[in-house]
Amino acid sequence: MSLLFSYCLYLSLFFLLLNSTPSFSTRTVPTIASDTLKKIEAFLYARSDSYAAARKSEHIHHSFTLHGIQHYVYFPGKPRWVRMTPMTLTYAFSNDNLIDYLSLSDIQHVFKRAFSRWASVIQVRFMETNDYGFADIKIGFYSGDHGDGEPFDGVLGILAHSFSPMSGRLHLDAAERWAVDFRKEKSMVAVDLESVAVHEIGHLLGLGHSLVKEAVMYPSLKPRDRKVDLHLDDIEGVQALYGSNPNYTVSDLSESYISTNVAVDFKSYRPSTWGNIILVLIMIFLCMYC
Repeated sequence: MSLLFSYCLYLSLFFLLLNSTPSFSTRTVPTIASDTLKKIEAFLYARSDSYAAARKSEHIHHSFTLHGIQHYVYFPGKPRWVRMTPMTLTYAFSNDNLIDYLSLSDIQHVFKRAFSRWASVIQVRFMETNDYGFADIKIGFYSGDHGDGEPFDGVLGILAHSFSPMSGRLHLDAAERWAVDFRKEKSMVAVDLESVAVHEIGHLLGLGHSLVKEAVMYPSLKPRDRKVDLHLDDIEGVQALYGSNPNYTVSDLSESYISTNVAVDFKSYRPSTWGNIILVLIMIFLCMYC
């Protein structure tokens, strides 16, 4: 009887823990394990330095590293910028590699906003400079094979790529239809420039691709989609490299944003604690007297 009681108690406590752990979904453990394997297999083919238009047929080979229960990843060796704290990084645009239908002023405003999103959460400032040759971060639009060993592939393929610290190169595919305002840009294959800028700056800082679909570091973006707000996963990843901005608090993320940006396959489910306790007591009672 004592053995049966112990076994039932173990199962009861396991059930309690399983149903009160927020990282599990409402699906069964085998389903979770199967889904995790599928995710790992899929992300083994996602390069950690390129941003791609979302499409089913794309498979680009590159390895990545999982970090425990966290979803963000880093480049091999975990490279980061090394400067005095508080750190200042300069950026500049290549005047020879722009696109004719967007003004330099519009592009500058987009990147200023994109850099400020990262600066708001870490101890790094970003400052634009006219000295392209000596800028820490060099930004430009390029087509096809442009000499860095990473050729672009045309419309809705690889949207952009950047290189790990401290290379500082950020290249965007000039063949894409870039948009700064979807109210004015009507193309159905238009790509939001700010969304891609925020993503690529994450790479420049040392972040690889995230497993969280709502994170800006997720490796794909649909045409006419906009994703510019840093997810908690993005923030935790970059703060592990550079520390937190003293003026930043988690409450800066709106409660509604956090609640609606949980990864689809990792939705949390936390039943009533009292309901779990009552259920455990009932199971123990049945084990003792049945």
